[in-house]
Amino acid sequence: MSTNTPSKFRYHTAQSAPKEAKPSIQKSIDCFGFLPNLHAIMAEAPSMLASYHALWDLFGESSLSPLEQQVVLMAANFENDCHYCVPGHSYIMTASGMPADVIESLRNGTPITDSKLESLRTFSIALIQKRGHVGDNAVRAFIAAGYSERQALEVIVGLAMKLLSNYTNAIAHTELDEPVKNFAWTKPVDD
Repeated sequence: MSTNTPSKFRYHTAQSAPKEAKPSIQKSIDCFGFLPNLHAIMAEAPSMLASYHALWDLFGESSLSPLEQQVVLMAANFENDCHYCVPGHSYIMTASGMPADVIESLRNGTPITDSKLESLRTFSIALIQKRGHVGDNAVRAFIAAGYSERQALEVIVGLAMKLLSNYTNAIAHTELDEPVKNFAWTKPVDD
């Protein structure tokens, strides 16, 4: 096998998924109206799909607004070069009526004009790049921008969720779902 040939991960269905994954598969279908390809792949490891759902739900219950949650998730998607999640969250943000300029900034990895959201984006990126070791000054700057210590910890919940999805998509080369194909994305190259 050539080292350039991608691995072939199985896209499970509700019928082919391991028994332990079936409740999570049904939850995915109930939530999205179809089984996202990411979830179909994650079903191979039932604990992974269940963990992903749990983190999704918990992050959704955080004190960060839905827009702020998406900023965290999209910052991770961009930093982790996730060809699958950037389109998926672009679709979610667009369907939710979130600001087009914020979506564009997140897709391009450029600063958001809203300074508070920008501090959230840069804090999220720093956590990823420095593997959590951002230093006290970064935490103080995040709090000075209007966030709390609680929210600093909640950002980590969102990043943990994205680690599961972004890394899965990287090794599985997950195909885009039909509803998000119009949001296909390739990471911009620095000039």
